Amino acid sequence: MTFHEIRFPASLSFGSVGGPERRTDVVTLASGHEERNTPWAHSRRRYDAGMGMRSLDDLSALIAFFEARRGQLFGFRWKDWSDFKSCKPSGTPHNGDQLIATGDGVTQSFQLIKSYRSGDSSYARLITKPVSGSVRAAIQGAELSEGTDYTVDTATGQITFSVPPEAGAAISAGYEFDVPVRFDSDRILTSVASFQAGTAPDVPVVEVRI
Repeated sequence: MTFHEIRFPASLSFGSVGGPERRTDVVTLASGHEERNTPWAHSRRRYDAGMGMRSLDDLSALIAFFEARRGQLFGFRWKDWSDFKSCKPSGTPHNGDQLIATGDGVTQSFQLIKSYRSGDSSYARLITKPVSGSVRAAIQGAELSEGTDYTVDTATGQITFSVPPEAGAAISAGYEFDVPVRFDSDRILTSVASFQAGTAPDVPVVEVRI
């Protein structure tokens, strides 16, 4: 996959708009009842990077980043300021934030996930772009040391333990993460006059599957 392990300037993504989207097929029957189904197991996020532009220097940084990614060709990391931690945005990641797996005594590598819960329902999101140095892991609540007890692949979100966790052991982690995205257009239309008048350019960004 053509992906650059570089983050879109966080100062520019701050103030952007966007969030998750789902795809649901809705069929209305003759009785008026509905049948609903989805072809997507996971949501996909979209953002508008143009809303974070505040100065002509910001526009210059945007254009440089866009050109270096060759438009839509190369993906990159994006900080979603409303959802970038394993805990609440106001909190500090803790090794017990997310239960990511249960040991079987054999498996050493596990995928980082983040669970979203509401009532009796929940959704497990795959976390593929953790921020380097932010991951804290624990087995049965006992915090481990990165580099000694486990390693983290920040390009895939895989955490690998030096020794397989025992069968039945709860494996948990806390972390910060980015969203893998690409530009959703091969062009950026800018107008200095419009920008100075308060009109931001339209710069669509869409999540990519890793």
